[in-house]
Amino acid sequence: MAIPDYQTCMLPFLRFLGDSEEHSLRDAEESLGEYFQLSATERAELLASGQQRVFKNRIGWARTYLKKACLIEAPKRGVFKITDRGLKVLSTNPVRIDGKFLEQFPEFVEFREISKKTNENTTASEPTALNASPTVTPEEEIERAYQGLREQLAQELLAVILSCSPVFFEQLVVDVLVKMGYGGSRRDAGERIGQTGDGGIDGIIKEDRLGLDTIFIQAKRWQGSVGRPEIQKFVGALQGQRARKGVFITTSTFTADAIDYASRIDTKVVLIDGKALSALMIDFDVGVSASASYVVKRVDSDYFEEG
Repeated sequence: MAIPDYQTCMLPFLRFLGDSEEHSLRDAEESLGEYFQLSATERAELLASGQQRVFKNRIGWARTYLKKACLIEAPKRGVFKITDRGLKVLSTNPVRIDGKFLEQFPEFVEFREISKKTNENTTASEPTALNASPTVTPEEEIERAYQGLREQLAQELLAVILSCSPVFFEQLVVDVLVKMGYGGSRRDAGERIGQTGDGGIDGIIKEDRLGLDTIFIQAKRWQGSVGRPEIQKFVGALQGQRARKGVFITTSTFTADAIDYASRIDTKVVLIDGKALSALMIDFDVGVSASASYVVKRVDSDYFEEG
């Protein structure tokens, strides 16, 4: 079963609190996970940022909506309890509770109006505090926009790389590996790039700053898929150098046969296609620069704790 959206979580969340006892968000997440029959993998699925679980985020927003409608309350930090209004709603045996259902409560309407006024000052490209989609939380909306921008940037990077010379591409590959922590200094790492004289190897880089091991590199600025014969040629060159590790990087893709072959040989060969290369360039700031930064903040409950 797919992870339910935050509005679908509202009614089960309220029913969970129907015993009028105090419960934590973690208790609710566990109970609703069982209610929706989510697997351990589904419960552990993370938002694109990797900072929070998707299901926990959606449960959190279901709680926020119910609280704004005064169907639940927080008698103390970290716990929640159903209100008399919430019990009254449950007594009517509603089929579904969502944003439209909650509009019957003035406190929720006021909450939405305040959000709308705030959003009048944002541009059309900015995510709203209460997004238009009934199934996506604000955090998910932000992350979807971010992923869209990242994918567009990755495509632009590959287009630029393909317009560069093969020599520049080899140096670019070294820059990425150095930023990832390989090769020590940029000068040391790039000393032998393009100078090995072996048709199957484009360069050599240290695995660590001490140079305890080396990694051989093959860099192909191609548009067509790289097949098994090219990987076999590279592996043969590695064996000729008595090398145990290699990285084959291309701007294109690898065929399924090439990937299968690389996974079954004793020599450790890592395949990095154009998509993975552009992702590494973005992650390690190679050939890209920041244009804007947004920080999503939340209330620090510990700060407001009296005692």
